[in-house]
Amino acid sequence: MSHKILLLGKNGQLGWELQRALAPLGELIALDRHEGGDLAQPDTLWATLKHHRPAVIVNAAAYTAVDKAESEPELALQINARAPGLLAEYAAAQNALLLHYSSDYVFDGSGSAPRDESAAPAPLSVYGRSKLEGEQAIAASGCRHLILRTSWVYAARGGNFAKTMLRLAAEREQLKVIADQIGAPTGADLLADLSAHMLRATLQRPELGGLYHAVAGGETSWHAYACHVIEFARARGVDHKVAPEQVLAIPTADYPTPARRPLNSRLATTKLQQAFGLRLPHWQQGVERMLNEIL
Repeated sequence: MSHKILLLGKNGQLGWELQRALAPLGELIALDRHEGGDLAQPDTLWATLKHHRPAVIVNAAAYTAVDKAESEPELALQINARAPGLLAEYAAAQNALLLHYSSDYVFDGSGSAPRDESAAPAPLSVYGRSKLEGEQAIAASGCRHLILRTSWVYAARGGNFAKTMLRLAAEREQLKVIADQIGAPTGADLLADLSAHMLRATLQRPELGGLYHAVAGGETSWHAYACHVIEFARARGVDHKVAPEQVLAIPTADYPTPARRPLNSRLATTKLQQAFGLRLPHWQQGVERMLNEIL
């Protein structure tokens, strides 16, 4: 059965991949913020919903400038918390299904164990708080929903950590990369494919709705991630100025930022894998595929 799907944030890393992954599920209306999908403009957003009357809303739009959010809390909260609440209000009234994305930044990153969906949130930053409030607004609305918490998202399209490391490795003789933040780099392509599988299943079995952790398998630090990227490129014949032993590991404390980052971004994905019968491939698989596209 085909459904009318409204995708917000179509030009972001995730939105771009979702345009591909969601297309087989129904009539897809993909909008960016200049086409009536601006989360900072609630009146316009509501008019867009009333005009298109979607059966499924996929919100891939977000305020993602983590450090800037510390000085723009109102805007971050509008886009990440109040606007998702508005989408949920529409979904509840029209019995539509809302898919929304959240972040490991809802946690304080203490300890070293992967957190599951029942773990208590304790955000360290304005960004983290705004993402948590978005989740809470959706849950409070009573609408049919899927919320996917993810981490360290990258894509071949647009800027990403790997591209930055490769550029710096070509320019500098030494790199310093944070080694005490641990997580799983997660491809926008993987997230988009998971989204399509999960939406299709939840439309058929509404009891599958709820909150899920969705990240690639395994774990790494930013430092080990950088080393993997540079070594992979070197093995493909890319010439670098930086020597392997000059990619130095530093603690977060040596690189102060306006927003505090969680050190432990590990998310447990057992719930998602069991509920939907899906497997989450190792992070290196997706990163290497992305590198093969950009090298």
